[in-house]
Amino acid sequence: MNTIKTIAIGLIAGMGGALIVNHVNEQTYTQQELVPQVRLEESRPKVQQVSYGALIPNENFIEASEKSTGSVVFIQTLSEIEYRTGGWMDWFFEPRSSQRVGSGSGVVFSENGYIVTNNHVIMDADEITVIAGKRSYEAELVGRDPSTDLAVIKINSNDLPVIEKGDSEQVKVGEWVLAVGNPFNLTSTVTAGIVSAKGRNINILRDKFPIESFIQTDAAINPGNSGGALVNAQGKLIGINTAILSRTGSYAGYGFAIPVNIVKKVFNDMVKYGEVQKAFTGAEFIDIDSELASRIGIEDLDGVIIADVKEGSAADKAGLKKRDVIRKINGKQITNKANLEELIAKSYPGDKFNVLAERDSEMINKELVLTNREGTTSIIKRDIYYSEDLDANFESVPKVERDLLGINSGVKVVDYKSNGFFANLGIPKGFIITQINNRSIDTPEELTKILTNIRGRFDVIGIDERGRKVYYPFRR
Repeated sequence: MNTIKTIAIGLIAGMGGALIVNHVNEQTYTQQELVPQVRLEESRPKVQQVSYGALIPNENFIEASEKSTGSVVFIQTLSEIEYRTGGWMDWFFEPRSSQRVGSGSGVVFSENGYIVTNNHVIMDADEITVIAGKRSYEAELVGRDPSTDLAVIKINSNDLPVIEKGDSEQVKVGEWVLAVGNPFNLTSTVTAGIVSAKGRNINILRDKFPIESFIQTDAAINPGNSGGALVNAQGKLIGINTAILSRTGSYAGYGFAIPVNIVKKVFNDMVKYGEVQKAFTGAEFIDIDSELASRIGIEDLDGVIIADVKEGSAADKAGLKKRDVIRKINGKQITNKANLEELIAKSYPGDKFNVLAERDSEMINKELVLTNREGTTSIIKRDIYYSEDLDANFESVPKVERDLLGINSGVKVVDYKSNGFFANLGIPKGFIITQINNRSIDTPEELTKILTNIRGRFDVIGIDERGRKVYYPFRR
């Protein structure tokens, strides 16, 4: 009896299932009739028939690579690092030391062996080695400029290929570029991308007077690319690769390069004068956003607002005031702070700016004469004082930096030999010594005399590179 029931249930279930499937098939067929059919042959041209010329530039990447890779060198650095406790134990125990190895890239800038790289590549290096092809060269430091993160080094060679320079003002957003360098110690690496923005300020430079107006690119830039070349599709240098925007330390979509027009000025100044001839306005600028524009009652968001004017500065003498909105300089539209900083970076002390500014809803014209770091318009050559007794180099702090830090005097520590008296004090390079035992320090000669003759316990007081007041206790 149970068997008959089972067979009957199976037959009923089977017939029901067949009816359901048939009903579903009818519905599916009906729906397919309502949807327009797209044939595979008709859809393919949307992908297959796209011209490759629309995806890549007409210029030859192979030619651009061949023109530029020979001019980009591999840089290795060796630094001696001393470790101190920073406490009373330093009086009794010698500091521990170790060696740190670094690497980066550089660009051959002239036929007599001058190479441009990033300041952060060679900073604090005791030895700099340049590797070009299969040959190695010992390099000497010509000069460095933390405000632009650029440095110039020199090797004894006259036969390295010099890179062809372009014009960064002519660079267009959307044009193809190549990043050439040595990422992860992989020499002569080339990556391609486009210029994704210009005039970027990403607040990465930790200098007192940073100049940031980067070219942004999505060409892959990784650790080791720093100091390498960003070239256009013709193989001409348009920037020096400097930074990446990343949370991991590796490429994550965007890299930044210093425009070549700034690089050319920094290079020429370092080779000719020994330091960059920086121009100053004596004013501080901020970008305009909608909230700030609403607060001061302006509608046009292009330009920069003067946030402060130093008394007696070039801007003060020109008659510019706080809250003035700079719209144009020498007839050129100023769009943002980075745009203005790039213009100043390419200028020299003594250059004149015809400034068109907005004040209280009225347009005014002012003539601004740029000055140097001492507030004059003359050429300045860096005056480094070497103390044989301390085995260290010092220089006086320029006026513009004293004004910024709010100090009346001071002597900056430039460099020192690793085994000299001053090195044993543990005071870092870049530190500004303002006082010793509450006595003001005005000149390097005065500093040398005091430290040479001092005995017993003494305090060195000054300003570190972050602008903080710091003191170091010692006993001799």
